[in-house]
Amino acid sequence: MSPLTLSAIYIYPIKSLGGIALQRAQVQKRGLQYDRRWMLVDDQGMFITQRTHPEMALLKMAMREDKFIIAHTSKPYEVIALPFEPPAASLASTMKVEVWGSQVEAICVGKQYDQWFSEQLGFACHLVYMGDESVRPVSQDYNRGADEVSFADGYPYLIIGEASLADLNSRLSQALPMDRFRPNFVFAGGTPFIEDTWKAFKIGSLSFTTTKPCTRCNLTTIDQQTAISSPQKEPLRTLATFRRQGNEVIFGMNVLANGEGEIEVGEELVVL
Repeated sequence: MSPLTLSAIYIYPIKSLGGIALQRAQVQKRGLQYDRRWMLVDDQGMFITQRTHPEMALLKMAMREDKFIIAHTSKPYEVIALPFEPPAASLASTMKVEVWGSQVEAICVGKQYDQWFSEQLGFACHLVYMGDESVRPVSQDYNRGADEVSFADGYPYLIIGEASLADLNSRLSQALPMDRFRPNFVFAGGTPFIEDTWKAFKIGSLSFTTTKPCTRCNLTTIDQQTAISSPQKEPLRTLATFRRQGNEVIFGMNVLANGEGEIEVGEELVVL
């Protein structure tokens, strides 16, 4: 069997907005550096995602030196810059936010960001940041004692094999890109859904432990370039025919890191 290799790395700095492909990234306890450390919430502090607001897919992000540049695809010149580190002036302003039942004290990034995102999306929202002092534990079912996660749905990392997507696409009338599934790691080589069988693996010198298959929702039905949902509810409809676990549809594996360091596209992935 040919070796497995890391073929892509993605981060999603603001939860449910467009992702960023990286050549190399820093592995940290809560996820990749900058991954889902920001989030949009409503006036009550409840998290907002594409599940209920598909138009969030049209807000794309890019990295420039020490900041992110964010723009709506239909208004590319109305950009806003978001520093990697929150401005000192915002550190004193916090609010309690909720994501999937977890309550976390988050930093309010600034009123200018609230206004910009509210105008772009057409509803009131606030941009918040998870500081290092805020702790959100991983589900106790898989928490090894001190495992933490950012504003990601439940786990710090998600890995999917290219062969798994190819198998799914062979069953669909129209092939879908990997961005429908928002992984952090994509690997080349191996057989479809081989990642389901792993207990642990290494990328370069860093090791990772798998937890559970990732359960999928209606976000996978949203075209990330147009924000239009599939009328046929694909790929959920097809996945449900061969990728069911109880009442859930699964695709990809949730992962915990066993240390910190740098990884790079092209490195060998070794199953432990």
